[in-house]
Amino acid sequence: MGFFTMTLTASMFFLLPALGELFDQRSGVLNIGLEGMILMGVLAAVATSTETGNVWLGVVAGMAAGGLMGLIHGFLSISLKVNQVVSGTGIWILGVGLTTYYGLAYVGPVKHTIAPIIGGLTPLFFVGLALVPIFWFILSKTSFGLRVRSVGENPSVAEVSGINISRTRYIGVLVGGMLSGLAGAYLILAYAPSWSISWRVPVTEGRGFIALALVFFSMWRPFLLLVGSFAFGTLWIMGWYLQTVLPGIPIHIFRMIPYLVTVAILVLISTERFRKRAGTPAALGKPYFRGE
Repeated sequence: MGFFTMTLTASMFFLLPALGELFDQRSGVLNIGLEGMILMGVLAAVATSTETGNVWLGVVAGMAAGGLMGLIHGFLSISLKVNQVVSGTGIWILGVGLTTYYGLAYVGPVKHTIAPIIGGLTPLFFVGLALVPIFWFILSKTSFGLRVRSVGENPSVAEVSGINISRTRYIGVLVGGMLSGLAGAYLILAYAPSWSISWRVPVTEGRGFIALALVFFSMWRPFLLLVGSFAFGTLWIMGWYLQTVLPGIPIHIFRMIPYLVTVAILVLISTERFRKRAGTPAALGKPYFRGE
């Protein structure tokens, strides 16, 4: 597999959960628990594909597991009005704990994987690409997308207009969770088909947090998110490539590159100037109380 193909396959793991989170945040819900949702998608996908021998059932199971985690986050943050950062942290920890315990039976190489169809790329890669213009069209050109954006900007005005705030946000967390679960299925069944257990360094290696940072970096624009995903896919593979070119430098230095760039992005988006120019959803992270 060539370097370019490797970057494309790596980028998809960032794009899928980031697209879901973008949709989620557009409705005003912040979810920092992407890592936990992705892990649950990994576990459900590998367990289902191993037990049934059908990788596509594994993909469906991964999406279902991620969607369930998204609904749990929604119940806590939307219905119970729990702080969304606290709820997302709980989802992350829950995902790590459940996969560490129940994943022991599936440690090792995955028996059933998704075969490439074109140039070393699997069907899920093309699904991810197709979702970018689909999400752009839904959010920018449809009445449903307008409702989602209205809820994320000013839920009180949206409610007066007849929009059901809770239902709209639940759709957001469900979509976000399902795409995180799909990312988990992609990781274990197509990208890196080998399951390992470590609560210190999960199989996702923190890429869920990079996907979260990409949403802010993209300024909630699907096509810019695609560009950012390709950029981080390149950085991810570059870390592996450089260690072969410069063997005298510790591997950990190269593996730090994507995370250092993520930290730089987080510093940038924390500035007031960036938030104003980026068009951050005004109600992002804020629970909505009827009548406010």
